[in-house]
Amino acid sequence: MSLRVLSRLDTARTQYYHFKAITIAGLGLFADACYLFCIPPIMKLIGHIYYKSHNNRIQPAVESSMLAATLLGTAIGQLIFGRLGDRVGRRGVYGVALIFMMVGSIACGFSLGTTPGCVLASLGFFRFLVGVGIGGDYPLSATIMSEYANKRTRGAFIAAVFSMQGFGILVSSVVTMAVCKTFGRIYHRSPEDPPKEADIAWRLILMLGVIPAVITYYRRMKMPETARYTALVEQNVLQAARDMERVLDVPLSQITEDHIFPPSPPPYPLFSRKFFLRHGRDLLACSATWFLLDIVFYSSNLFQFEIFHKYLLDEGVTALDATFKVALLQAVVACYSTIPGYFAAVFLIDRVGRVKLQAAGFFFMAIVYFSMGVPDNKYWKGPRHMLFIFLYGLTFFFANCGPNTTTFIVPAELFPARFRTTCHGIAGAMGKVGAIFGAVGFSKTWQALGMRVTFIIFGGICMAGMAVTLLFARETMGRSLEENENEDESVQ
Repeated sequence: MSLRVLSRLDTARTQYYHFKAITIAGLGLFADACYLFCIPPIMKLIGHIYYKSHNNRIQPAVESSMLAATLLGTAIGQLIFGRLGDRVGRRGVYGVALIFMMVGSIACGFSLGTTPGCVLASLGFFRFLVGVGIGGDYPLSATIMSEYANKRTRGAFIAAVFSMQGFGILVSSVVTMAVCKTFGRIYHRSPEDPPKEADIAWRLILMLGVIPAVITYYRRMKMPETARYTALVEQNVLQAARDMERVLDVPLSQITEDHIFPPSPPPYPLFSRKFFLRHGRDLLACSATWFLLDIVFYSSNLFQFEIFHKYLLDEGVTALDATFKVALLQAVVACYSTIPGYFAAVFLIDRVGRVKLQAAGFFFMAIVYFSMGVPDNKYWKGPRHMLFIFLYGLTFFFANCGPNTTTFIVPAELFPARFRTTCHGIAGAMGKVGAIFGAVGFSKTWQALGMRVTFIIFGGICMAGMAVTLLFARETMGRSLEENENEDESVQ
């Protein structure tokens, strides 16, 4: 059954409501990145304040646990909010995810304790709450944008939403640098005596992340429910047309049906035999590629200061100076690699296709990792260290131009409307399991086997991601969401 309102959404020209939806959904991803990727410089600052007996460095196991707490919350949030998005509605729980982020962000600034362990334990708990909100934002933002977009430029619109993560990383880094410079100019202390005010600085940085979430919350509450959820899940076709009348700027008569279709029961439930026959391969492909990608992506992102440690750390810097350098590194990588990668994805996604772009991204990531890992460590001494830094940044370019973006897009296009956020949440949660595995496991691998071996392993994981993509992924470019559902009635 082809409904007029859905057909009109698929063929609508690009107009104001598309950009409005991109902005509202994208600001959530912007806030996600601010929360998620501010932690490396924060850990540097906390290390100088509480771990002076360990050369100003938090023990790797403790740092990994802090990272894993947020990622675990993200995985749980993706599963919970993904399911609620299909049961309650996209709009119904869209603001709740932001509430988790806002409350958790403010609470992080009030992490309490009389010992470093107590401070980090409370911070870890509040970061877990932030992670739950971040996780909820993933399936809801991707699905809402996919259900608002037309089929010709749907990939570019969802990629544009996801690209806001890059700007979130950049702004988070700039805010961190600004706070560090401001506090550094006001309070002048020696490296051996980190200022007490530095303890206020990291709390302030975390709490400032609430600002984009507050701005986004109001706008999200003004959005109507998506027509696809109202028409296909709630089976209220007339209400879907009324909601879209103002959005599409067309008379109601052009998008309402001539006949009222009686509600029909769903043909099969979630996780039934028929569900797995029709969608099991798609769910496997989305989950496996996201899992493999996040092992590499989050390991590289969250431990990038370790990668550049030998080039950036000067003896005798203050706590605020050291944190400034970590944030500066993140900002530089975001400018020359991360954000351009997102822009390339927006430009290419509806021209090249999801499968080709994802496979190519994995392939070139593997080539770059092998290029960094195969040469001996002595090779990167002296002037060649700048080449090493450039190659390292390229991994983020190819990730964001390829699998980091496509793994976010494809699950929002493949599955039926009544399962869409659930399946996106499952795939995303598998990705965050991979991220936890990378954040915890590869911190130990890094210490035990060294940088070269770790990069070679990363290259192998990327090749595995390319293989899974080519073997199991299905192209969704240029088709309506209803065509992509693959509702083959011959499957029993």
